[in-house]
Amino acid sequence: MKKGLLLMALLLTVSLVSAQAFEGKGDQKLQIGANLQNNASGIALTYDYGIGENISIGVVTGYALNLSNGLSANFEDRIELEGRFNANLGSVLDISDNFDVYPGISLSLKNFGGHLGMRYFFSSGFGVFSEFGTTLAKYNSDALTAAEKINNQFTVNIGAVFNL
Repeated sequence: MKKGLLLMALLLTVSLVSAQAFEGKGDQKLQIGANLQNNASGIALTYDYGIGENISIGVVTGYALNLSNGLSANFEDRIELEGRFNANLGSVLDISDNFDVYPGISLSLKNFGGHLGMRYFFSSGFGVFSEFGTTLAKYNSDALTAAEKINNQFTVNIGAVFNL
């Protein structure tokens, strides 16, 4: 009974919190999370800046910390730095002020890619995010080694997002 009351109080508190997932021009988001991909996992750090009502630009960097299946990779294969463009559709979809969906494109020194992300804010400054990304075009047209495939494949990022 006590657990049920606690859960109900928590849900009521979360539903009463006023948070804006994307506020438009001047909005700033910082995301810190885990990066998961085939044969590697690591960290991802993202910064987005609102330049319009539903448009943001930013940067994302990641580093593959753990390699699996005997994979060996040097620093330049483990690290990634991308510029990105997002279309923040939370207000267009009108699901909740706390929720944002943002498809986008990214450009790095290794590839051109696309992503689909989602953010949910529990308060005005803190939330969670998930993001799915894939490579649309690789700059190296040769067959990639296993190490070169790091950051050149389907990825999943999950973690915390903060309003700045």
